[in-house]
Amino acid sequence: MDSYAIHFFCWNCRKEGKTISDLFINEQIRDKEVRVIGEDGEQLGIMSAREALSLADEAGLDLVKIAPTAKPPVCKIVDYGKYKYEQTRKEKEAKKKQKTIEVKEIRLSPNIDTNDLNTKVNAARKFLTKGDRVKVTLRFRGREMTHMNNSKHILDDFAQALSDISVIEKAPKVEGRSMTMFLAEKR
Repeated sequence: MDSYAIHFFCWNCRKEGKTISDLFINEQIRDKEVRVIGEDGEQLGIMSAREALSLADEAGLDLVKIAPTAKPPVCKIVDYGKYKYEQTRKEKEAKKKQKTIEVKEIRLSPNIDTNDLNTKVNAARKFLTKGDRVKVTLRFRGREMTHMNNSKHILDDFAQALSDISVIEKAPKVEGRSMTMFLAEKR
C-alpha cells in the first residue's frame, strides 16, 4: 500500500498542479480523521490527527499528508527532509525520461526538380529517425495557385518515398497559399 499511496500522491499532485512544497506537515494537518501509514510502510489504520501526530513525535519523525483528496486523507510518518529530497529526485528522473517531439518543417515548391525532391526526402528521413514529426509544406506563388490540384502528386511522391519509415498523420490539406501534410515515424 505504501508505493500505491506515493504513486497516488504523485498522480494527484500532477493533476492538481501541486508541488512537494505544497504538502501539509505536522500541525498544518487539520483533518479530524486520517489514514496513517507507518515509517516502514505498514497500515496503522484510521485515527485522529492528534493521535497520528503523537505517534510521529514518539518516533522522532514528521507526519506528512501525502494524499489530501482521499477519504479519509492519507498521512505517512516519515523524515520530511528525506522524503522531500526523494520526491524531487523522482520528479527530475521523470523529466529526464520524457521525450519532447518536435515538428520539423520541409518546404517545397510546385516546380521542384527530382534531385531537389530527393534531397528534401533525405532531410525528412533524418528528422523521422530522430523521432520528430515532419510537416511538409507545398507553397504556391502567383499563377501557381491556379494549378494547385495538379501539384498534389508532389506530396504523394514525397510520402511514398518515405513510406518505409513513416506514416501520413494528416493527409494533404489546402490552407491559404499552401498545401500541408504531416508525417510521423512508424511505430
